[in-house]
Amino acid sequence: MRIKILLSTCVAGAVLGSGAGTLRAQSAQSSTGTATSRTTEQVYKNIQVLKGFPSDQLIPAMQFVAASLGVQCDFCHLENAFEKDDKQTKQTARNMMRMMFAINKDNFDGQQKVTCYACHRGAHKPVITPIISEEDGKSVVEEKMPHEAPNTAGLPSADQVIGKYLQAVGGAEAASRISTRIQKGTLAVGSELFPVEVLAKAPANRVTTVRFPGGNSVTGVNRDEGWLSTPGREVHDMSPSEVDAARTDAELFFPNRLKLIFKEFRVQQKEQVNGHETYVVLGMRDNQPPAQLYFDQESGRLVRVLRFVVTPLGSNPTQIDYADYREEGGLKTPFRWTVVRPNGRFTIQIEQMQQNIPIEDDKFAKPAAGNAGVSSLPVSSLWIQSVLVCEPTYGETDRCIGPSKSPVFSPLGSQVLPPSCFKGLQYRNCT
Repeated sequence: MRIKILLSTCVAGAVLGSGAGTLRAQSAQSSTGTATSRTTEQVYKNIQVLKGFPSDQLIPAMQFVAASLGVQCDFCHLENAFEKDDKQTKQTARNMMRMMFAINKDNFDGQQKVTCYACHRGAHKPVITPIISEEDGKSVVEEKMPHEAPNTAGLPSADQVIGKYLQAVGGAEAASRISTRIQKGTLAVGSELFPVEVLAKAPANRVTTVRFPGGNSVTGVNRDEGWLSTPGREVHDMSPSEVDAARTDAELFFPNRLKLIFKEFRVQQKEQVNGHETYVVLGMRDNQPPAQLYFDQESGRLVRVLRFVVTPLGSNPTQIDYADYREEGGLKTPFRWTVVRPNGRFTIQIEQMQQNIPIEDDKFAKPAAGNAGVSSLPVSSLWIQSVLVCEPTYGETDRCIGPSKSPVFSPLGSQVLPPSCFKGLQYRNCT
């Protein structure tokens, strides 16, 4: 048995297996306009239920289905033929979507109160009998979308919370002096560590490079666009919702940008985070769901952000925990952050950091088409960044195979690679 890390292009926030590549290809072949100006049925083939929604919401909606049911694309779709209706599970999924929309329309005035996850909870077949004991059954990120006005009596104002945060990290003046940041450290998945480098330039430019055994994985965003680049694959453009999420994450690392990211703040409630009392503050933006910002009551530091991407079927959550604040250049900055989604997590630990070092703008430019890396990988999956494939060795030939049922990982969200799979095995690149 050997491990093979198969690097391919990933869609930001994806938790699915193979499939997005074909859908994206259909989009390119069937449309000469931008995805944001067209509906799902104008861009993709054989859309029957999710008609009329913006086309860039279809992939996040499929991600939501996969996370809700704990499945991969091939549960409903044929590989490289996603428009076909050969699988009964696809017909069932359509019927379930129609039922969900009808329930919300008839009982909740069309509000999104019932979703796929409301019943499935990570299982393709909903559990109809109460579970007596479930030690590990809860998702790390639970639904916390604010729906009702909370009781804020006795809570500080939003200005007080934000003001204390700026003072806690060194003051607004110190924050305003930081314009660039170069960070180097490791990215941890389970017990495995991979080198990582983060280049950031205010206000919203950031490029993250993870060095996997099979080559570098690069995730980038600037003021205009976002992209992902991996060995053997063409550069992949992020959708508008993915770009917005990546740009927000980049801006949050510059504390003086906080009041520019959100148009309004509302103190929501108190809540414990890792044993510490925090104030939960809603960050409001136009045409976007509120982000929840968690500030430590004692230190004043930002310790968690919980944000959502809305899809026609439900909201995809992302939780980022910040820790290990250290002072550099008069400003306290988190040297560790952990990104959690329903299907997995990863942690970046910074070991070296330089600030206000000149970084040329071209470092944040999207790579030219065709600059895909050093390896040519015979895999069709475009929704995962690396796939763990454990298989026997046949003589001296190592076969490169497609996505397996094993857990998968991408720097932007995925399932966790179990550390036990690495023991006694060795890396081998697929070329």
